[in-house]
Amino acid sequence: MVFVCYPKCTTCQKAKAWLAEQGVAADVRDIKLDNPTAEELRLWWQQSGLPLKKFFNTSGLQYKALGLKDKLPTMTEEEQIALLATDGMLVKRPILVGGDFVLVGFRQKEWEEKLV
Repeated sequence: MVFVCYPKCTTCQKAKAWLAEQGVAADVRDIKLDNPTAEELRLWWQQSGLPLKKFFNTSGLQYKALGLKDKLPTMTEEEQIALLATDGMLVKRPILVGGDFVLVGFRQKEWEEKLV
C-alpha cells in the first residue's frame, strides 16, 4: 500500500497514526515532494469510484487562489487531472492506495471497512 500525505497536515498525521495502531504497513509518500502524476491520478480516480471533484483539496490556499470553485465545472476531466498533476497541494489528502481500492481523505469508518 501507498500512503500519500502532506506531513504537516493534521488529518494526515491522524491517519498515519491510525494505520500504525492497526498494524497496517504502507509506503509513505510526501505529496508536496512527489506529486502524483496524471496517470496515477487517472488510475486512482477510476479505482476509487468517486467523482473527480473529490480529489481536489477544496479548502487549500491554491484551490481558492486559482478560483477553482468556479472553473472546475467548465473544465474537462482530462484538464482537471492535468491540473491536479501540477501541484500536490491541490490534491485532497491523505490518499491510501491498496491493491484493489483507493481511499481519499481520512474517514476512519470507511478506512476500517477496507482494512480491519
